[in-house]
Amino acid sequence: MNASATTAENSDKTHLVIKLCEPRGFCAGVDRAIQIVVLALKKYGKPVYVRHEIVHNRYVVDGLRDRGAIFIEELSEIPAEHRDRPVVFSAHGVPKSVPADAEARDLFYLDATCPLVSKVHKQAMRHRRLGRHVLLVGHAGHPEVIGTMGQLEPGTVTLVETEADVERIAPPDPQALGYVTQTTLSVEDTAGVIRALEERFPSLQPPASESICYATTNRQEAVKLAAPGTDLFLVVGAPNSSNSRRLVEVAERAGARRGLLVQRASEIPWDTLAGATSIGLSAGASAPEIIVDEIIEAFRQRFDVNVEIALTVREDENFPVNRELRDTEITAADMAFVNGAA
Repeated sequence: MNASATTAENSDKTHLVIKLCEPRGFCAGVDRAIQIVVLALKKYGKPVYVRHEIVHNRYVVDGLRDRGAIFIEELSEIPAEHRDRPVVFSAHGVPKSVPADAEARDLFYLDATCPLVSKVHKQAMRHRRLGRHVLLVGHAGHPEVIGTMGQLEPGTVTLVETEADVERIAPPDPQALGYVTQTTLSVEDTAGVIRALEERFPSLQPPASESICYATTNRQEAVKLAAPGTDLFLVVGAPNSSNSRRLVEVAERAGARRGLLVQRASEIPWDTLAGATSIGLSAGASAPEIIVDEIIEAFRQRFDVNVEIALTVREDENFPVNRELRDTEITAADMAFVNGAA
């Protein structure tokens, strides 16, 4: 198609601005977890078992499955003839009982827990060493919450989900309390719960450092910048991804007329976009960039698109993989997959 034809085609399309958030997508913890599975497959061959989804994204999980990963929920699912195969623990972290179970079964495991989640584990254990009952601000049933609670003895940690929960909890000693938070929460929601806790329990002790991870905060700040006035704000992410769902909430609070979580371009409600002039776009920390590209291309097919970058900060964090894997070579194609570009 020549230039004049392209111009004519675009002139027939409605102009649309896409406010593209930066940073978005994979964080260093997710990048590390995917890299651990890829490197384990290269070093040890197929299959490599992965307990729980390595990250909450179907595209990533399916891609690793195609490479030879087998996803399980419990270690008991590993057949006897594969007890010599590696098993990887997901980025969300696991209770202490899981590595203990792996050792009892004589399994070789690689822990892909995000270092920032591990930091929360250490903060919770520090509270306990200092004689405090631990209050965990988070969402019931989330793998990270299960993993964090599983670092402590039963009865020594209480989950707090909402400000309303604060009035209902009855800790053994209100003068000896410490709190930690799930890393993927909305900063605003967490602040409200913590404020309520501090008002009710003046002796409450904070963690040694911030629990909500830098990537969660950075992605939320970029969404706040891009969201005001947008007709629709799209967040690429899985329904079971806590940080992705929080981005939708942040977008709507920041001024987007509507927020929507999607996994692929096919889930976008195109018939509702008549008259739209501005779209926000971000991606949760476990969503690959290739899907962001897919969505932008889908908009280009329907609109005359102008992409504006909503940049708040540049991320350059890098978390090293397990020592056992550091001598394993990784190809450019492997790295493109790890980085979400393929």
